[in-house]
Order: sequence, then structure tokens, then C-alpha cells
Amino acid sequence: MKRGTSALGLLGWIAVTFAAGALGAWASTSAARFYSTLALPGWAPPASVFGPVWSLLYAMMAIAAWWVWRERGWRAAQPALLLYLLQLAANALWSWLFFGWKLGGPAFADILVLIVLVGATLTAFARIHRGAAMMLVPYFAWISFAAALNYAVWRANPGLL
Repeated sequence: MKRGTSALGLLGWIAVTFAAGALGAWASTSAARFYSTLALPGWAPPASVFGPVWSLLYAMMAIAAWWVWRERGWRAAQPALLLYLLQLAANALWSWLFFGWKLGGPAFADILVLIVLVGATLTAFARIHRGAAMMLVPYFAWISFAAALNYAVWRANPGLL
């Protein structure tokens, strides 16, 4: 692959990944305020942690997708990259369910689906580029933690979620 094509590909995967993040962030414009009104478990991180963590995770996800794309191209890596795009959609939907529409149960169901999709994406990426799969491990760990937090917060706030 030519250097220019590869650089444009990286920019494309960054754009797609951060666009999904921006769509989720749009639903979360009042998330910090809402989060502060919730009964939270003692192990819940402060609201200020989420932005930096998600920024780092989205950057790692974009690089992982780019590595897979660069390794095989769209056609040969299409199943893995379609899984990647599908999990991005589920990721963005979670923010709307939890913060936008304040639906704790459906948000929890969505994040369980997200865990499965990210696990499948990680597995598909591993078949193409081991480093790309490893770049998704922190994301998988974070959303697994987030699922536990989603459940705990939903159950502790029946009037709000």
C-alpha cells in the first residue's frame, strides 16, 4: 500500500471512529450533571475520568481498524471491519439510551450486546493483525467495567433510570 493511501486510510478510520464518539457525546452533553445526581457505588469513577479514557480508547480503536484495513484492504478484511463498524454503532447508541433517554435497562442490554460485538471484533482482528486485537483489549476491559457500573447505577436509581 502506498504511503499516501495509508495515511488517508488512517485519517478515515480516525474520522469514522471519532464521529461515532461525537454522536455519543452529543447525547451526553449534560452527562456530568446527570451523573452527579445519581446514587453511585463507591467504586464508580468521577465524571472527569470518562472523557480522557474515551479519547484514548477511540484513538486506539481507530489505529486498530486502520492496521486491519492496511494489512488486508477493505475486501479481504470486510467481515472484521463490518463488525468494527457495528460495535461503533452499538457504542454510540449506549450514550443515547443511558444519558439521552435515561433508559438504564435498555442501556444495560445494549452494553451486553456491545461486549459481544467487541469480543467478536477482537477475535476477527486477531486473525488478521495481532497488534490490532491487542489495541482493543483495554476497550473490552473498559466496557466490561462500564457494564457492571451501568447495572449498579440502574438498579440504585429506579426513579431516574
